[in-house]
Amino acid sequence: MTRLPAFALFAAIINAAGLPIYIYAPKYYADTYGVSLTALGALLAALRLVDVVQDPALGWISERLDKGKAWAVTLGVLLLAASMLGLFAVPPPIAPLWWFGITITALFSAFSFLTINFYAQGIAKAGADGHVRLAAWRETGALLGICAAAIAPTFLMGAVAAPFAVFAWGFAVLALLAAAVMWTEWQGRTVAEVTPIRTILSDAITRRLLLLALVNATPLAVSSTLFLFYVDSRLQAPGWEGPLLVLFFLAAAVSSPIWSALARRFGPKRVLLAAMALAVMSFGYTLRLGAGDQVAFAVVCVLSGASIGADLTLLPAMFARRMATVSPNGGQGFGLWSLVNKLTLAFAAALLLPLLEQVGFRSSGGSTAQALTLLTWLYAGVPCVLKLLAIALLSATRLEDA
Repeated sequence: MTRLPAFALFAAIINAAGLPIYIYAPKYYADTYGVSLTALGALLAALRLVDVVQDPALGWISERLDKGKAWAVTLGVLLLAASMLGLFAVPPPIAPLWWFGITITALFSAFSFLTINFYAQGIAKAGADGHVRLAAWRETGALLGICAAAIAPTFLMGAVAAPFAVFAWGFAVLALLAAAVMWTEWQGRTVAEVTPIRTILSDAITRRLLLLALVNATPLAVSSTLFLFYVDSRLQAPGWEGPLLVLFFLAAAVSSPIWSALARRFGPKRVLLAAMALAVMSFGYTLRLGAGDQVAFAVVCVLSGASIGADLTLLPAMFARRMATVSPNGGQGFGLWSLVNKLTLAFAAALLLPLLEQVGFRSSGGSTAQALTLLTWLYAGVPCVLKLLAIALLSATRLEDA
């Protein structure tokens, strides 16, 4: 019997180490150690080249793990916790840029391995008709984990001398707890026949879902990468970053089971299209905002966060249901899924951060008016266009059988 709360807790820990780190780590190293945004963006993009080989390879390994999966996952959790401590709690023993590269590579390698195994395990545990239900628990837990990781550093800034170090230690302890709670869920799994990756990619619906994931997830990668810079420099609202992040991700978490229920009644495609339209309206309105508009932006955070709840719940459920037919083990399929989602973060880091720095944007203040205008268009305009493209792709794709 699947213990859904265990899946929710494990999802919370994994995702607390994902998106929030992309939000905080570049700005933390730029502000604390003076590392340039161009260098950070180039390094993050280069590390994504590793994922092109690594994530499918991790999927291949996942499909061949059987009785040793619980131990392999536990080792992955230990690496995740140690990497978080190295990133935020250990002063760089070498040049900060290279220490950032080493620790974040280890962190996201562990993140990829755990995510691939976790989602693949969901295929085996969900049964024939339980993918949306399990996805609702899993993605709600994931979004609550993101909420906690998003608010914790900001909350700790007013209470302790080294907020990011305290955050890293707290994360490490909770990660070990989540590994213990999830232990039995890895037991008793029989490895099915391994599906070659070429067979997975030969499936037309799988290819469409991967393409849709790539286009639809890029707006979140863009807005996440630029969020702190936008609030601090464009809205000129320092101190609002944490509360606004929590509004965004809490709206996503609260809306996730609602989207799930609507999808069961009206179909995931129609519900996802409605959520995408909500995102377009939210990003479009954001283009009008400027200094002092943090209250209006808070409303935007709630609406856009709600739309993300649908993205993070319905698309993985569609993909998992398809993998149950195409590749029952799911490991290599979710290796591709992980790669696609991380490529969106590579786009944001490699293109946007260097572009902002070149036109005069400065994280510490003193940015040019041209840089602030560009920041607004990159933060809201680019995601708006990409969401419109995603709507067109989804509308033209038959996913009813996925």
